Amino acid sequence: GLWVLNNTSAMSSHVLNHSHQHLSSLPESDLVVQLSTSLKTKPDVVDFGTVFTDHMLTVEWNANDGWQTPLIRPFGDLSLHPACSALHYAVELFEGLKVYRGDDKRLRLFRPLLNMERMSKSAERACLPAFDQSELLGCIKRLIEIDQDWVPHLGPACLYIRPTLIGTEPSLGVKKPNRALLYVIMCQAGSYFNTKLSLWADPKYTRAWKGGTGDCKMGGNYGGTLFAQLEAGSYGCQQVLWLYGEDHQITEGGTMNIFLHWINEDGDEELATPPLDGTILPGVTRQSILDLARKWHSGFLNSLLERYLTMGQLCSALKQQRLKEMFGSGTACRVCHIGSIVYEEKNLQLPNQDEHSLSSRIATELTDIQVSR
Repeated sequence: GLWVLNNTSAMSSHVLNHSHQHLSSLPESDLVVQLSTSLKTKPDVVDFGTVFTDHMLTVEWNANDGWQTPLIRPFGDLSLHPACSALHYAVELFEGLKVYRGDDKRLRLFRPLLNMERMSKSAERACLPAFDQSELLGCIKRLIEIDQDWVPHLGPACLYIRPTLIGTEPSLGVKKPNRALLYVIMCQAGSYFNTKLSLWADPKYTRAWKGGTGDCKMGGNYGGTLFAQLEAGSYGCQQVLWLYGEDHQITEGGTMNIFLHWINEDGDEELATPPLDGTILPGVTRQSILDLARKWHSGFLNSLLERYLTMGQLCSALKQQRLKEMFGSGTACRVCHIGSIVYEEKNLQLPNQDEHSLSSRIATELTDIQVSR
């Protein structure tokens, strides 16, 4: 799962043979590099997603010729047709992953093939072109190597990578685009949330629904949540706890997957998270937590389940003091403790996190893996 970025020779071992190129082939071996002649000053502390590295990756696609030559070039603006399908019909998607500088100073990507697989599924759902996942990852690794000085040397900070794929069809009309642009930008990333999180839960807003695109990483899933997030702020909450259905099923918190560590209705200690039923984004951190918990399962937890969870069950667990903790997970936030929920005009106070809690153990283990301790 950890891809070590050490030197050029380590990367070149992943270059594929392109003697028979297909429309889905993204020719990493033809990668062209144009280095910037004016490098930016690297700040010490920045807000997430505000300061970007010196270079970016761009690859154009069209239905006749397939993927064109990948280009690493100085970071800069894109030129888009005013009728671009991404601007009018949200024919676009993105991914998010991180590169870490280990205690041994080597750079590592954390489970990037999971991101490539999810991006590929999102592209299929958005009617955007298929791409070779290994070739794209090879191009991303080369971009990281060029801008490796941007990866922080100290503390929990890292470099965030944002692959993006947009439809660039230069005509109006809701249709599958015949042109597309794949690009990758990178920025420094520290802590996404610095304190325990407060959530506002109200079923009048829905993030995703069965048969929709909630399991894909598309911009429309996020832009459509801003109005509800502003209302959450009026209740003194930082994010929305998204509910679904008449029984108020818990789905996601803000942009995070949700976990409950509790004593379930049968009296068993359990770690539970909502199942991937099409309304939940299959988070890489979520999957990693499940993988770790399965390893720890024997003698540590009675059960580990992907199961439906409702606000009624959560409220009963709180009232009967069966809830140990509730936390969220994601690439940007990693593992984030949830301290309170405003629901049906009540402010529900959740158990505090401590150094012995399950979420603390998970966060420590994930960090130790990411920096190769």
